[in-house]
Amino acid sequence: MISTASRQLQKLDQYLTSLPDNPNLTGMRRFCFEFLFFGIKEARSCLFAGLFFATIFLMPRSGIFGIPRYDALLIVTLAIQVWMLYFKLETWDEVKAISVFHLIGFALEVFKTSSGIKAWGYPDFAYTKLFGVPLFSGFMYAAVGSYVIQAWRILDVKINHHPPYWMAWIIAILIYANFFTHHFIGDYRGYIAACAIGLYARAQVKFKPMDRERSMPLLLSFVLIGFFIWLAENISTLFGVWKYPNQLGAWSSVHIGKWSSWTLLVIMTLTIVTNLKHIKAKIYIPH
Repeated sequence: MISTASRQLQKLDQYLTSLPDNPNLTGMRRFCFEFLFFGIKEARSCLFAGLFFATIFLMPRSGIFGIPRYDALLIVTLAIQVWMLYFKLETWDEVKAISVFHLIGFALEVFKTSSGIKAWGYPDFAYTKLFGVPLFSGFMYAAVGSYVIQAWRILDVKINHHPPYWMAWIIAILIYANFFTHHFIGDYRGYIAACAIGLYARAQVKFKPMDRERSMPLLLSFVLIGFFIWLAENISTLFGVWKYPNQLGAWSSVHIGKWSSWTLLVIMTLTIVTNLKHIKAKIYIPH
């Protein structure tokens, strides 16, 4: 059954990435078809992220088969990753990039849950906790990286007027550093965001929802992706996977300010992703 589903996904990938031009589609009919195919491609790009968060939402609080919840989440997530790699739904290069996101995210989790900070916490017991953080948690960040990488291939993404790499790297490093330093020297997120807006103001992302190329401001795509991650975070805290201090007594929505944090994280993610060789070839940097 798993093998059959995997082959169907492989066929879907081949079909979605080789749609021929259809000049007969015009007007509202074309809009509806393009919107439909865009939704299908987005859903396929979210394969790892969707399975990961579905696992989080469906996993009982008590775990399964006597395995604590956080440990079971790690086992299932690793199985999903191995499955995608084995059936070539992901490449080794993509897995390497996702591993980088996992390490970056896990380091941030360790810091944020440390005794001196306690921005949030993981209340349940687990054998696979390291420094008080379950190892599966890094995959939340890896899921974002997986989506960006998969969408790049399936939507045939290109970027025009991308800023010079060294400038993008400076912004990415400042974004990541601010997640740590704002606890000690003040939150400079607004200043960093202003610099990022100026840096990416001219950048356009080109993509193929169906058979023809469309474009939108790259900044808008950052904001939209950040919003959907914020929604997923609200659902995750509702299910008690982790909790913010203000959610310990009763659940409340995650502060809207986290939307901006996730948007900045998406910018950092793009900077890492764009340094994959096959992606660099699709980026135009003005000289």
